[in-house]
Amino acid sequence: MKGDIKKMLGLFLFIMVFTTGYGQGSQKFKVVLDAGHGGKDYGASYGGYIEKNIVLDVALKVGKILEKESDIEVIYTRKTDVFIELKDRPMIANKADANLFVSIHCNAEAKRTAHGAETFIMGLTKNASNLEVAKKENAVVDLEDNKEVYKNFDPNNPETLIAIKLMQEAYRQESFEAAVAVQQGFTSGLKRNDRGVKDAPFWVLHGIAMPGILIEMGFISYKSEGAYLNSDKGKKDMAESIAKSIIKYKKEHFSSGGSSLVKTAPKSNDNDSVKTTPQPAKNGAVFKVQISASTTDLATTPSNFKGLNNISKLKDGKMVRYYYGEVSDYNEAKNLLSEAKDKGYKDAFLVAFKDGKKISVSEALK
Repeated sequence: MKGDIKKMLGLFLFIMVFTTGYGQGSQKFKVVLDAGHGGKDYGASYGGYIEKNIVLDVALKVGKILEKESDIEVIYTRKTDVFIELKDRPMIANKADANLFVSIHCNAEAKRTAHGAETFIMGLTKNASNLEVAKKENAVVDLEDNKEVYKNFDPNNPETLIAIKLMQEAYRQESFEAAVAVQQGFTSGLKRNDRGVKDAPFWVLHGIAMPGILIEMGFISYKSEGAYLNSDKGKKDMAESIAKSIIKYKKEHFSSGGSSLVKTAPKSNDNDSVKTTPQPAKNGAVFKVQISASTTDLATTPSNFKGLNNISKLKDGKMVRYYYGEVSDYNEAKNLLSEAKDKGYKDAFLVAFKDGKKISVSEALK
């Protein structure tokens, strides 16, 4: 088992170094559109509504919109009704050195009462409903001939969790921002029932070396929602919303001269301890800790934020984002992040601003 975890950690470091070398030269923002299921894998099927067909139509429509943008390149995991093995989907994205991976799905449940859109990022969760969604999407493995490749992906195995945690943290910030953008489009723009941004252990997100999200557009098991998602209007609406959200995310996280999402592998000495030296942001950029995002506009008093001082907020449509602290040194920012997490904000992450506008953390450190 220890050998397995070492291999997984080694692969993680290799991916990080690999993407660092290649991300710099990219002139276009590369989006991988992954239409879930396909071929012999029908996905969810209720009342004549078939997931594999709906998500393919939506993915192609999203791609058609994005392809009109001169600085966006679209890569598809499938463009027809074919079966693509789960392991091959992240491989397509990694080979393309993509900047964002978007997996598109529909949901379903036996009681046929749940409805609404939800967007997932890779993560570890004990929430039963989140795990159930991941379990259903991961179940495609049962249709594949070679299951050996998936043997090390066991979210119940403590050693596997270490590797998952590393992958999750590397791109969590950008993945979360992409998920929020998509979810906002569904709820604010299309007025779909909001089931929120969530995390769960999806194999397809575990294997990618870039920010990634998995979209559940709605429940085809819910009669009216299934009819909407299967209709030409529903597919058009959802595709336009997803495409707009991707474009919005791209504008905030990518510079045309090269990717601003480049990561670097951690360096360690012989004692496996990491030396920290001051890492000031460049050109007047500052770091903050995003602790929450909500449609509720709260006063920035310590009593509303578990005793934390120096809270600021930024309104983005109906969404209000709350930030803790403001420093110019990256290591100081990481200390603030630890403080926020100790206070109970477990999903907090670092963000950077320059001249009042949000930029990526890696761009601030360039």
